[in-house]
Amino acid sequence: MRNDTQTETELELANSTLKSDICRSARLSVAPMMDWTDRHCRYMHRLFSKQTLLYTEMVTSPALVRGGALHLLDHDTSEHPVALQLGGSDPDELAEAARIGAQAGYDEINLNVGCPSDRVQSGCFGAVLMEQPALVAKSVAAMRRAVDVDVTVKCRIGVDDQNPAEVLPEFLAQIVGAGCERVTIHARKAWLQGLSPKENRDIPPLDYELVHRMKGLFPNLHISINGGITSLDQAEAFLDAGLDGVMIGRSAYHNPTDILAQADRRIYGTGADTTPEDVVAQMLPYIDAHIDGGGKLNQITRHMMGLFAGRTGARVWRRTLSEQASRPGADRQVLLEALDAMQTLAEAQEAV
Repeated sequence: MRNDTQTETELELANSTLKSDICRSARLSVAPMMDWTDRHCRYMHRLFSKQTLLYTEMVTSPALVRGGALHLLDHDTSEHPVALQLGGSDPDELAEAARIGAQAGYDEINLNVGCPSDRVQSGCFGAVLMEQPALVAKSVAAMRRAVDVDVTVKCRIGVDDQNPAEVLPEFLAQIVGAGCERVTIHARKAWLQGLSPKENRDIPPLDYELVHRMKGLFPNLHISINGGITSLDQAEAFLDAGLDGVMIGRSAYHNPTDILAQADRRIYGTGADTTPEDVVAQMLPYIDAHIDGGGKLNQITRHMMGLFAGRTGARVWRRTLSEQASRPGADRQVLLEALDAMQTLAEAQEAV
């Protein structure tokens, strides 16, 4: 008969293995992006890479705890490893939301301390929390008490008139003191006044060197870098320079083949490269099931526009999906016709 000590030991070993696996997966991750990284997008990304860590769109803690919007946690088991990103500023509510997320099966709970949108600021969460490191630390501590999975933070290097070289070390020290062992740093300030969310993704200058300095100051903290990274070559360079992980956002979404098709081999040293044709073929049963369940084709194909970016016929692919996927009764045949049109164009160009 097993005793309680044996059970606790087995649980600790299981949790340790899970955290080790997540840390390895976090060598490369696809950033949480509102309106983009939904469950259909993540399902497709997982077909490209078995190893890369995927993130949900940000889900607010009030939506889960007070609104009961549990449908926001829907995901396919094939998406693992997958992390839930939460937005909020009430430690108790965040703890409850984290518990709900962990029960739903997510491998990691991430706290958003980087989004600069007006909607997020009005709720007193996102990048505005860079000004309240003690509150972030209190939230991290509460979330860690509530769940066994990793609790992580995604932040900026500072906001508005803050001096990042001064505020970022203090911010990291506080969340590390609260038990945070992994952080993703978007290497730009967020200007909460004067810049739109879109402008905040491009205008504030990148400071990669500051992120490297943080790794020197916090050698035991798993640090991933984010912001302006557009290729696997860049990702490999950051890893070779001593950072623990790289998070890629818009480039992984708009050009998933360039970022993810070779990721398992190049970043993790395992697996074979994937082609966009392979991914389309594997998406067809998923699309069938979605449509049979009452869904619409364009809910999925909107994430597939960039599959053939840079390839002959990419424009034909995008145009076919844009024009036909939203029509009544649209199904997998739209994708097959788009592939056929691409092939016909490629053959015609080769014959010239």
